[in-house]
Amino acid sequence: MCGSELTPKPRGLSPSDLRLQAQVPRVLANPDVPPSPCISVCLMSDDATACVGCWRTLDEIGGWAHRSPEEKRAVWQSIGERLAARAASA
Repeated sequence: MCGSELTPKPRGLSPSDLRLQAQVPRVLANPDVPPSPCISVCLMSDDATACVGCWRTLDEIGGWAHRSPEEKRAVWQSIGERLAARAASA
């Protein structure tokens, strides 16, 4: 054991989560092709459901380049929902 298992993990949204959460409505309202939400912090959550940097699933990350603008907006909507659920559970 290296000790990190014993260190309590911070609860709630991190500063990068808050920036991403603020970006969601702007991206959804913009008619341009949505940008990638990647912030180059590639680390899966403890339950391996989403990256803790951009809050996308592995399928969403892997298929990003091939998604239509509408599909990318749907991913951004999902990111917003994941962040809202995380904030509510804190």
